[in-house]
Amino acid sequence: MSTGSGEDHWEAELRMLRQEIQELRAEQKEMAAAINQLVTTFRSLAAHLGIAGEPYARKGGPDRDLPGFA
Repeated sequence: MSTGSGEDHWEAELRMLRQEIQELRAEQKEMAAAINQLVTTFRSLAAHLGIAGEPYARKGGPDRDLPGFA
């Protein structure tokens, strides 16, 4: 039994997985950019419609427990 072909198989598999990870990361960056654009659009619409004059700010300190959450 030759270990060379087994190693070649795993190296090819690793290359394919690395390529897939790179593609997923690129897609994540595109999705993040699209989400940022949506947030900007919704904020400008809310300000235009008078729904929100200021950005959302949580009342109380960050340590404050929210009702209904454990």
